[in-house]
Amino acid sequence: MLIDAHQHFWRYDPLGYGWIGPDMQVLARDWLPAGYAELRERHGVQATLAVQARGDEADTAWLLQQAREHPWIAGVVGWVELRDPEVAARLAHWQAQGPLVGIRHQVQDEPDPVAFLADAAFNRGVAAVQQAGLVYEVLLRHEQLHAAVAFCARHGAAPLVLDHLGKPDISGDIAAFARWETEMRALAALPHVSVKLSGLVTEAGHDAQGALDVAGIRRHLDTVFALFGADRLLFGSDWPVCQLAASFEQVLALAQDWAAPLSADSRAAIFGGNAHTIYLAAPGAR
Repeated sequence: MLIDAHQHFWRYDPLGYGWIGPDMQVLARDWLPAGYAELRERHGVQATLAVQARGDEADTAWLLQQAREHPWIAGVVGWVELRDPEVAARLAHWQAQGPLVGIRHQVQDEPDPVAFLADAAFNRGVAAVQQAGLVYEVLLRHEQLHAAVAFCARHGAAPLVLDHLGKPDISGDIAAFARWETEMRALAALPHVSVKLSGLVTEAGHDAQGALDVAGIRRHLDTVFALFGADRLLFGSDWPVCQLAASFEQVLALAQDWAAPLSADSRAAIFGGNAHTIYLAAPGAR
């Protein structure tokens, strides 16, 4: 079963999607399930996880509506205000509305992401997410990744999933790679932490001819496979954000070409089995 464990839908609103800057005009329009359906059918994607791209509960409500209307959207990773004292009630409310399987906060965009990860109210909210049987997704950039180890160690009651390999600096910088590898090794020592193989094409550099640094991407994929193993890696396209650098077809082909030498069981786990186990078979899934 091929599951795309990380993709997005939205109705574009410049105020609601302020992270879409002037150099991202390809994203500055509606991206709806109808646009993904053709890709899904062409490439045999049986199910997807739709991930929040805006920090408000209206987005969560809208994504759950899309999942009710399109059963192949098997789960929603939504947003709630985790610092709300009534967060447990908010989570229960949205779980009753459809297949809410996880929660994400765009910590990378906070004024001080490291301080935010240590915030007591935020940590109480993450604990409530885990008590509800939901996955919490960690969204950080490589400069912030050092703070993820202590955060993840505090929250071992349910799975945590790191998005986009922690957004590494795929530029060929040896020191940056070494720092990232050290931090990922520490995260790999926490058995409840898994990693999404997603979002890498938008982090990679290009050569003088404009070609994507595929070798750099593969080096990072090799590293997380060695550290986490096949049972804690999940493929995600990051569509439509991937289109800033590559098409859905290119992202899928890159991942499948990299995984081709792996065993059939490993490929099955990475391209669907792990997503099913972590998200769709989890206690909080509906």
